[in-house]
Amino acid sequence: MSNTEGATTGSLTQLMCQRKVELAMRIEIMQPQSTWADAYLALRDALMPLAPPGASINHIGSTAVRGLVAKDVIDIQLTVVDLAQVDCASVERCGFTWRSGLKSDHAPPGLMLPAPELGKLFFKSTGRPANLHIRERGRFNQRYALLCRDFLRAHPVAAAAYGQIKQQLAMRFPEDQDAYYDIKDPVCDIIMDGANDWARLAGWTEPPGD
Repeated sequence: MSNTEGATTGSLTQLMCQRKVELAMRIEIMQPQSTWADAYLALRDALMPLAPPGASINHIGSTAVRGLVAKDVIDIQLTVVDLAQVDCASVERCGFTWRSGLKSDHAPPGLMLPAPELGKLFFKSTGRPANLHIRERGRFNQRYALLCRDFLRAHPVAAAAYGQIKQQLAMRFPEDQDAYYDIKDPVCDIIMDGANDWARLAGWTEPPGD
């Protein structure tokens, strides 16, 4: 999932600078890498001691789906009971930069969701490229990331088609992250419409940490 930007007046300049850096990054979609799983495990082990009581950590995003093309960025979801439990300074000392202006995930078209259902804390690794998404247990965005991953793992044809879309978007918009996500996010919402039906039929439940 991508991020909806919100910022106070005091952080607006910082947010604009962060955004310029992100827009300058070239979008490159890679073939599946055997190193992604181990890279996640190393990051998980570094973050686990910082996790508050009741938290769980999962590998999410395309690098968590075997055989799926992806950007060489590991996405991690840390699920917590309450975002207020998170010590952001400790996470930064672990090698992550807090993007304080990125406070919310996008809402699928037509869904009017209360702000807490989309709220998050977002960090980027200062070392091996990785994104850390911290979300509250039971929220819409927390479930979205796990269900989307598990649906794509269980449906290789859908995963391959999704991969082709990402490759074509990266070819057409290699330096335009806004255009890339303006199309990619609704595609994910289409996938999730089928994923929700699959979850009901298959009796899917939220998996434990991995």
